[in-house]
Amino acid sequence: MTKLQTVLGLMSGTSMDGIDVAAIETDGENAIHALAQFYVPYDTAAHRILEAALTAARNVELSCWHARDQWPDAVRDADQFVTEAHGAAVAGFQALHGLNVELVGFHGHTVLHRPDAGITVQIGDPQALAQHTGCPVIGQFRQADVAQGGQGAPLAPLFHRARATGLARPVAVLNLGGVGNITVLGADGQICAFDTGPGNALIDDWVRGATGARYDEDGALAARGLVDGQVLAQLMTHPFFDLAPPKSLDRLAFDPAPVAALSAADGAATLTAFTAASVARALEFFEQPPERLIVCGGGRHNAALMRALGDRSGVRVENCDALGWAGDALEAEAFAWLAARHVRGLPTSVPETTGVVAPTVGGQLFQP
Repeated sequence: MTKLQTVLGLMSGTSMDGIDVAAIETDGENAIHALAQFYVPYDTAAHRILEAALTAARNVELSCWHARDQWPDAVRDADQFVTEAHGAAVAGFQALHGLNVELVGFHGHTVLHRPDAGITVQIGDPQALAQHTGCPVIGQFRQADVAQGGQGAPLAPLFHRARATGLARPVAVLNLGGVGNITVLGADGQICAFDTGPGNALIDDWVRGATGARYDEDGALAARGLVDGQVLAQLMTHPFFDLAPPKSLDRLAFDPAPVAALSAADGAATLTAFTAASVARALEFFEQPPERLIVCGGGRHNAALMRALGDRSGVRVENCDALGWAGDALEAEAFAWLAARHVRGLPTSVPETTGVVAPTVGGQLFQP
């Protein structure tokens, strides 16, 4: 019998919200026991640092990403911030829970994702984090997949499959973080996964710019607005939606300019509909659509978005919390689980989830 490990997962991904921390006991296969969760929100200063890094990442040559010392200053500043913030998050988690953590799975913060160019960049220094925590760290999860011809994302689908053990198929797990991604588990045992389009990022950015709030709490702003059908149709012409899966995208892939002339409420309503419409479009790739759409990530807290998902997809939409899953920490749990798989030499991605040429063990070990 494989020994279970206590593994800590750290996830900020493409989100500007904060850092999710989760500890699980796992064998990197079907044994997944949630132990504790912790959350550290980013403040206004953190938003400025990360937004400056994203702006810089958008405006530099791709050749700059091959060596850390060639990164733009704003990205290097953000790299140091992300490392220190995650170290502090681990310390805060341990002060509260005091677990004997054997391994850390560290995703880092994505500032650029261009698998078409063989580049994906997650800032945060895994070696420095290992030194800070005194614990082995698995980081840089996406690079091996991209190097083998994969999209490098999404990486949670194999974890979603393990979590969904025992559920009737076909079923889909939809994660709504900054970007949306879906895992569809077929009745025949097949798995298919890909990014669907925008998640919360466009909505959050719009609400922050229009009202100063960090996000549309409970979808209240969107609920007061009207969807602009012409703008939505324009947004849905993006060529990404016609690409066959597997596929992935960058947080900055979509231009929100068509929404610019709308009121705060109508803009929120239209961008919320955009996220839901992109999920409905994703489901069109399946001859036998899933009967249930289990939603995890921050988007499940947005009542307007959850309603729009049901209306536009025609599929029963469920909050993953109802299954006893830790919805806010599920992606952090996923990277803890992926770290456990790395040390056992088990694949973290397969052709059906990222388009990689063969099952691939992602991640790199950093010893303290």
